[in-house]
Amino acid sequence: MYPDDTFLVSYPRSGNTWTRFLVAHLVFPDRTVDFTNIEKLIPDTTSQSNLTLKKTRRPRIIKTHEYFDHRYPKTIYIVRDPRDVALSYYEFHRKYMHIDDSVGLEQFVDDFVSGRLKSEWATWGENVGSWLYARGHSSSFLLLRYEEMQRDPVKELGRIADFMGIAAEPGRLQKAVELSSADRMRKLEKLQDEQWRKTLGYLVRRAHKQRKRKDIPFVGRAKAGGWRASMPESCVRQIESAWGELMVTLGYELVTVAEPQRVRQDL
Repeated sequence: MYPDDTFLVSYPRSGNTWTRFLVAHLVFPDRTVDFTNIEKLIPDTTSQSNLTLKKTRRPRIIKTHEYFDHRYPKTIYIVRDPRDVALSYYEFHRKYMHIDDSVGLEQFVDDFVSGRLKSEWATWGENVGSWLYARGHSSSFLLLRYEEMQRDPVKELGRIADFMGIAAEPGRLQKAVELSSADRMRKLEKLQDEQWRKTLGYLVRRAHKQRKRKDIPFVGRAKAGGWRASMPESCVRQIESAWGELMVTLGYELVTVAEPQRVRQDL
């Protein structure tokens, strides 16, 4: 870890891959950014060896899903409504055959909230809370809300540019956003899936080769608020009951439980 590193951090399925493409297009405006070289431009700690990470040209930008680590210097943290995270993570688990179609969304959400998923990232609440309460007001920490990125990606990418000390005119920001659209990323995934797999670490390649469904895309619907139409009320209530206070702090409205009696923080 070097003092000039910048880490892109989030709980899984919170928009980290999209942000990774946005940042890559921002930082490398003269490069073609796609799934064949994203691991080289912005490596992922879960798919690249320590040796590969050390060889990455500095200043490095590194993607990870880790919960709070005091050693991280500059950190960009992407947070997403946990109700949407749960839906996306459910599809991800089905894609990589961690679960089969006999596992319903209700059972998955119960495991998601209770911390029974096989994951080193802890639960959504533990991961998000660990960063928010430890670094939330630090000048070396930038919090991005996925929903605001969806509403105004150029503005939010501009915040990233300011945080990273990059002078980027509106046209450059707009081009990075267009090149990182969900439609374009889905097309690239279809064309480059096998090439992308070859850029991953050996253990990841082996797992993905043996256990992967092609009928479920990695790049999802990229929607905010999809839970309102797709998630049973019992699942919504379970998530809100578990993490309602943190959700309100982040500006997410609760619909099945009363909001905690506390003053919302400005983050």
